[in-house]
Amino acid sequence: MSKKTGYLLGILLTIILGTILYWFFCCKPCLEAKNKPSTIATENEDTSVKTDPTPVTINTFKVMDADGDLDFDIYENLNFNTSSASIITPVSLAVDSSATQLVNYYKDNPSKLLDIYGHYRSDESNNSVFPTLGLARANSAKNYLVSKGMLSKSINTYGKLDDNFNPDLDGVLHGPLSYVVNTLEEGDRSGEDEMKALGDTIKADPLVLYFDTAQASINLTDQQRQKVANMIRYIDHVEGASISVIGHTDNTGSRTTNTRLGLNRADFAKNYLVENGISGDKINSSSKGPDQPIADNATEEGRAKNRRVVVTIN
Repeated sequence: MSKKTGYLLGILLTIILGTILYWFFCCKPCLEAKNKPSTIATENEDTSVKTDPTPVTINTFKVMDADGDLDFDIYENLNFNTSSASIITPVSLAVDSSATQLVNYYKDNPSKLLDIYGHYRSDESNNSVFPTLGLARANSAKNYLVSKGMLSKSINTYGKLDDNFNPDLDGVLHGPLSYVVNTLEEGDRSGEDEMKALGDTIKADPLVLYFDTAQASINLTDQQRQKVANMIRYIDHVEGASISVIGHTDNTGSRTTNTRLGLNRADFAKNYLVENGISGDKINSSSKGPDQPIADNATEEGRAKNRRVVVTIN
């Protein structure tokens, strides 16, 4: 091998070796880094796991009488905000028109009954006078139909726990109500017997609210809410029935002052019921002042028991 050939061969080997080393130490790491998924989030990049949102429940306004010619189903309904028993207004024209159709059908068919089920979730807050928020919503739907001319005695209301009823992103529940049409058989007096028994129960154990000085709110227990629901059911189904709210006081101060104070407390309780969807026309408020004590006014404990409002039926 000549000296010149050996020199050229050395240059060629150097180029080959340099190329191999450049590949391993420069090109290969760059390619691997380029193809590897990045674990560093850029500014403003959301790295949270993306999941599909919970499907919104949309309950249509559907009422069908299997024994008659009432049958409609529209893709709208009465809507409510989460933890609220108040219907969102304005009501759509489609719902209002269908409700008018429903009311007219019941006017023409007095033997028909309508069961309204108000749906509610267990994670909602119930600030109504009813045992459940679902029952409160059903009562609001009843009041809406009554305002359009339907008789309250034709409507029964119920609450239905439904944790699968999902609100939209704004917290609106679309139609948490369902409706069932029933037919009252001729000669069936079970409803009258039920109301008589209910009335006897209410009168034997009325709702009693005790008042502290300057009390500005009313918080009902579950048992007290059930008593209110019973009274509303009674006045809805018994002709001429009403709720009586009577204020009582202890004997501290003059009789005139106490009579006025008792009426203020009775009116306060009445307004509370009205604000919760009970017609003011069916509530009578009055005062007995200090005239009907149930405990000894000589003790603070006795006076506290005498400062009360009794809510019952007439």
